[in-house]
Amino acid sequence: MKKIIGILGGMGPAATLDAMEKIIKNTPATCDQEHIPVIAISFPDIPDRTASILSGGESPLNKMLAALRILEAAGARCIIMPCNTAHYWYDELKSSTEIHFLNMIEITCNKIVSEGINNVAILATTGTIKAGLYQSRLEKENINFVIPDDIQQGIIMESILVYKSGNEERAYQLLKPVIYQLKNIGVEWFIMGCSEIPVILKRDSNKVEYIDATEELVRYAIAWSYLDGDDI
Repeated sequence: MKKIIGILGGMGPAATLDAMEKIIKNTPATCDQEHIPVIAISFPDIPDRTASILSGGESPLNKMLAALRILEAAGARCIIMPCNTAHYWYDELKSSTEIHFLNMIEITCNKIVSEGINNVAILATTGTIKAGLYQSRLEKENINFVIPDDIQQGIIMESILVYKSGNEERAYQLLKPVIYQLKNIGVEWFIMGCSEIPVILKRDSNKVEYIDATEELVRYAIAWSYLDGDDI
């Protein structure tokens, strides 16, 4: 059997499904047998990541570790976690396993740096923004970036939560005006830094100015799967 990719998911369920669909879409397969084996854990009861970061809510770490142990036991050799905010705990998760564990924040920022992308806005949960998960790397690389103001960030967060509650159209209608506002102040690129945002903006998926962190993570994982070893 080919090397197995493990998805530590459920944060949220639609984002996990989106990651699986992107693995299929990006794999150069001509039949079932040429596709990459994937084991996905979707545990939606993992405590809210943003609430933990912002207000000291229950940490999701223990339940993420429990999901990681299942993926290990099932034979996964590479872990991806299609939740940007959950990468606040990435170092603790990575240090707890010997399995190759990819970092979607690092992979996405590497794309931005390598392609000379500039003038980017970060569309993400308030937890991801407040934790500075993208900002710290972008600052280090002297990339010009914009953080939505408090009103815009509130709308972005509302859009994410509305989507999670099942209202896809309302989520889209909330998010699009914020993107237009940011374009009007000179933003040229948008990091989809929450794994629900690519799903919310799915109808706009052909827009070249969108940098889909989930897609970048998946492409990296696929490239890993074709290597003889575990390092890329």
